[in-house]
Amino acid sequence: MSAILSADDLNDFISPGVACIKPVETLPPKDTKNQEKTKSSLRIYPPAQISLTDCLACSGCVTSAEAVLISLQSHAEVLNTLDAHPEIPLTHDPHGVRVNNSEDSGEGKIFVASVSPQVRASLATTYGISEKEAGYMIDQLLSGPQGLRGGGEHGNGFTWVVDTNAMREAVLVLTADEVSDSLNSGESSATGQSDDSLPKRPVLSSACPGWICYAEKTHPFILPHLSRLKSPQALSGTFLKTVLSKSLGVHPSRIWHLAVMPCFDKKLEASREELTDVSWRQGDSSGSETQPVRDVDCVITAPTGTSGGYLHHVLITFQARNPGSELVINRGRNVDVVEYVLMSPEGQPILKAARYYGFRNIQNLVRKLKPARVSRLPGAKPAARPAAGRRQPMSRNAVSTGSSGSDYAYVEVMACPGGCTNGGGQIRVEDAREILGPSQGEALDASMKPSPHEQRAWLARVDEAYFSMDSESESELETQSQLSSLADKEAKIHERLRSWSEYMNIPLSKLVYTTYRKVESDVGKDQTPANDTSRVVELAGKIGGGW
Repeated sequence: MSAILSADDLNDFISPGVACIKPVETLPPKDTKNQEKTKSSLRIYPPAQISLTDCLACSGCVTSAEAVLISLQSHAEVLNTLDAHPEIPLTHDPHGVRVNNSEDSGEGKIFVASVSPQVRASLATTYGISEKEAGYMIDQLLSGPQGLRGGGEHGNGFTWVVDTNAMREAVLVLTADEVSDSLNSGESSATGQSDDSLPKRPVLSSACPGWICYAEKTHPFILPHLSRLKSPQALSGTFLKTVLSKSLGVHPSRIWHLAVMPCFDKKLEASREELTDVSWRQGDSSGSETQPVRDVDCVITAPTGTSGGYLHHVLITFQARNPGSELVINRGRNVDVVEYVLMSPEGQPILKAARYYGFRNIQNLVRKLKPARVSRLPGAKPAARPAAGRRQPMSRNAVSTGSSGSDYAYVEVMACPGGCTNGGGQIRVEDAREILGPSQGEALDASMKPSPHEQRAWLARVDEAYFSMDSESESELETQSQLSSLADKEAKIHERLRSWSEYMNIPLSKLVYTTYRKVESDVGKDQTPANDTSRVVELAGKIGGGW
């Protein structure tokens, strides 16, 4: 997560450990006799560069994307790539779009982009325009004649600019399915028929890469709880690379996918080795001879909406499946901890869920889920963990705030306080003042440093722009009609996912799910010279491969 989050009351930034800055090799012992001779034979090497993938392989820090050299994913990299490769010529005919092989030099690429709705909301708030107008601005910049196509060596632009909302809707539906399957698995585990492929309860959201990085490096006991679903960014990349490569008959490496996101840590997510064509490629014998192709090639941010969508969809899905149920909300000690209980008409709990935003709150959640330490003494029993708070009788109007964490069916976890609206890649109040100038920036306050109240007000405006996307299309609908149409919407999404799987002849599980792994730290451990050499060779290979 970005150091920009360390402002005022939003500060829970975890700085990188100093151990992540380490020498590649140890200098030889000082020899005064041959000092002059050594000086004359010294070679000057350029500074070593560390890629984002290398950062993920090191557990010397937690989630500091800005501390990494992110030159491989930047606006300059976008322009350099557009200049380095001509566009693959495409022909439109009654049968669709195809590659014009007669004009294809073999060195071109197809440029596609996916844009997050949070970025559009941030731009809309800054310029005082609607979310749709902000989307049009981005589309014209990336693909219009007056945008990127107006300059550069080849006059390149992006052939397709898509909205990540389509894949987000799919992930939301699959998340509700995953939670339901997890609950059913828990009920059947009493009979010895549990499904080990499902995440353990409580299911923890996995769309925030800062949170995932933190869990993998510091609390591996959390990994069995993580949702297996890819994020909307990753799923968009998988969809674009699979469908376009097959329909156009080009290798996935010739499709260059740019993601415009609200979070710097999304750069880390795009660099994960699990999110490449290796996870979904079928029957390709050349796989061992070529570099893996990332589903997302580059991530940039606005200066470079909001969270709650996963949890909200799970709650309304279960509410629709239980007519007459009532949602009871219990707020925690701060605004980033909220507990939700879906109650039956008889006052019995149906589903319990929560949200935990920001690392200070995440650490409390992790402590609740940490397994009790077992004594090594013979015959000792596991020590009972104290409850996080005092339990109260549950009713329709009051719920317990002292959940142990295991009571939850689903928890939405985000690294940034306030969720993705407050992502490090979003436009800040001070950024808007610089963009708009003093005359238009007066509404944002003329002081040099915004107060916490002004920051919260700014985030509220971004939230309002984000939620306006849904209100514009659904303002005419009543709540009950929304719930009744939810099943139809889910059925359509499931059908489209099945069609995608059948078209690619790839199991859906390989397309939509991912995996996580414990990242072992070698900080403070003795390393033999042979191992040091191997690490240097491996690191150089990664950098040489464009990672």
